[in-house]
Amino acid sequence: MADITIKITDREGVAHTLQAPTDMAMNLMEVVRSYELAPEGTIGVCGGMAMCASCQCYILSETNLPEMGDDEEAMLSEAFDVKDNSRLGCQINMTLDMEGLEVELAPES
Repeated sequence: MADITIKITDREGVAHTLQAPTDMAMNLMEVVRSYELAPEGTIGVCGGMAMCASCQCYILSETNLPEMGDDEEAMLSEAFDVKDNSRLGCQINMTLDMEGLEVELAPES
């Protein structure tokens, strides 16, 4: 089993350093849900289909992320509280390359 260490700052401003599995095909939104870092029903509302922005987060580290897809870009163009470093957590798969990833959850909208 290959876990990576990532840091997630929740919507209350509390930073959590945690282990995320890379062998379970999880994305960042699913990691947030599994650690219960956001109240149920406030993150991943669309189930990870890039059809809502409830899992929007701000990338704080220099981690090399995959290119943003058209669906993610379109959703963020309509979302609230978007910044230059905004991404949808459901579109960031946990891989060994994500080691050291640091994100902050965007405000609930």
